[in-house]
Amino acid sequence: MSRLRLPSYVLALLSSAALAAASAATPVRVEPVTAPHGIVVAGHPEAAQAGVEILQAGGNAVDAAIAVSLALGVAEPYGSGLGGKLMLLYHDAKTGRTFAIDAMDAAPSVHVAAYVKRPEADRSYGYGSVCVPGLAAGLALAHEKWGKLKWADDVAPSIRLARGGFTILPKTRDFFAEQEKKLRRGDAEIARLYLPGGELPAVDTRLANADLAHTLELLAAHGRDGFYRGPVAAAIVAASQQGGGAIAPDDLARYEARVSEPLAMDFRGYRLLAAPPPASGPALFLTMMKVLEDETFGGGPLRRADNLDLLGRTWRVVSPLVYRDIADAPQAWFNFEKLVAPDSIAALRVQVRAVRLEVRAAQAGEIFRLDDSAAPWRGVKSVPSPAPSAAWLDDGGFSSDYAAATTHFAVADAEGNFVCATQSQSLHFGAGVVPPGTGVVMNDSMSNFSFSEPRSLNYLAPGRRSRSTISPLIAFRDGKPIFAMGIPGAARIPTAMLQALLDRLVLDRPFADAIGDTRVHWDNNWRRGDDDTVEAERSLPESEAVALRALGWKVDLSEAPGTGRRFGGINVIERHADGTYTGYADPRRTNAAVGY
Repeated sequence: MSRLRLPSYVLALLSSAALAAASAATPVRVEPVTAPHGIVVAGHPEAAQAGVEILQAGGNAVDAAIAVSLALGVAEPYGSGLGGKLMLLYHDAKTGRTFAIDAMDAAPSVHVAAYVKRPEADRSYGYGSVCVPGLAAGLALAHEKWGKLKWADDVAPSIRLARGGFTILPKTRDFFAEQEKKLRRGDAEIARLYLPGGELPAVDTRLANADLAHTLELLAAHGRDGFYRGPVAAAIVAASQQGGGAIAPDDLARYEARVSEPLAMDFRGYRLLAAPPPASGPALFLTMMKVLEDETFGGGPLRRADNLDLLGRTWRVVSPLVYRDIADAPQAWFNFEKLVAPDSIAALRVQVRAVRLEVRAAQAGEIFRLDDSAAPWRGVKSVPSPAPSAAWLDDGGFSSDYAAATTHFAVADAEGNFVCATQSQSLHFGAGVVPPGTGVVMNDSMSNFSFSEPRSLNYLAPGRRSRSTISPLIAFRDGKPIFAMGIPGAARIPTAMLQALLDRLVLDRPFADAIGDTRVHWDNNWRRGDDDTVEAERSLPESEAVALRALGWKVDLSEAPGTGRRFGGINVIERHADGTYTGYADPRRTNAAVGY
């Protein structure tokens, strides 16, 4: 792709920024862990260890994933659990096939016209914001199809962890502290469980949840019916009805996880398989990657101001299209295929080049336009405007709230099977409610629907699954899986995936550097007509920030590198030619890689 011709003073700024970036060390240190047989990378070390124990006991990647998923629900109660959703990719080494398990939260039997009139706060807190959880059904379906051990064996580690308590790590306490107001807001059960003695739990103490252990025992004994029928389901329904929610017994009993095909796209000799709709994150970063496929980024670094400007302009063009076309609707699959078709990509490349940013000379106070006299798009008769139409301007599914709660894990076993999964309950500690006696933190996924635009594919409807940016991905080369990857972080998931994938697949950087480098994000503020802000960790060199401002961007450097509040932790498993694995656990969160 050709470059824009910039004024000389901007080129000087970019040149100095490039030199500074080239000499800067990667700000976040990622320690690789290599193992000969199997490996787990997950959001808490005790959850990762639970998965490895299952592998060592003869279980496969799916068995270990069940143990890891449920243990994460114990050890990261703010991030995911039985009260939330799951999107899981499974690669079966024997058949060479890869499947997706869609266990996303579904809207209950709600009266839509009445619900959309509710105050916005009711959609993100309390039982009125709770969807039908999908995680338990998704795990049960995965076990039914591919599990090797007994279901109860896979559930057992999480029961022990809930009874004995999980370790409060420093970042665990940080997440509790950030949501202390929600924990104290009024739900007696969540306060009793997660504010022991009325206080935030102390670092290095263990926090047990006997009610959750009992719920997990019912799940172990009765399979999915231990959650969707019986006493747990009855407690959820009773609490929902008492708290102004809409979940009915049939909503739980009839919920079904789906087996589907992942989204697929070829990129520079790689085959990338990722979460399908209603997940929208993959459609976003995969389309952006396809638009940028011919780019070399000047050989890097990717976080040079001119490259960040190019990524930002691509984001501006592609994001509204994905927002319009990808959700829980049958046509979403066709919409993605149409979006990444050659003629569409060619048109999108023209649009990206045609996006004009004002270039401000900070010292002189002058305003320039990018010099496009030699640009390849000159003479194009019609360039569709990237400005969203009314049908695009819905209001759900791309939350930019840094408190959006999610966790990602990956498992690989000795046979070469992979699981790559992301699970969530929307905001941290979900709806901030726990049905008495269950120990289960409930999601607030109703907040992810559209409420203002009935034409939106993401508009609230009974049984519909709300859109989400979660983005588990498995990459293949010559038909063989070479790595699995994902991250938590709401709207910042697709941008993080984009940066790490471009670093690895285009610029050939090791994963430790691709993960540990400065994280950058462009938000979906085009809905408000304010899409010119670049967020980055504070490790972005000042010279780069100056150059970005000269290119017309506002720059937000409010987060210290590695903090992990806004920018989540990428977890990766890489498979080598000799069959060994390396795991990369991003220390921005409480992630850990454990192998054997």
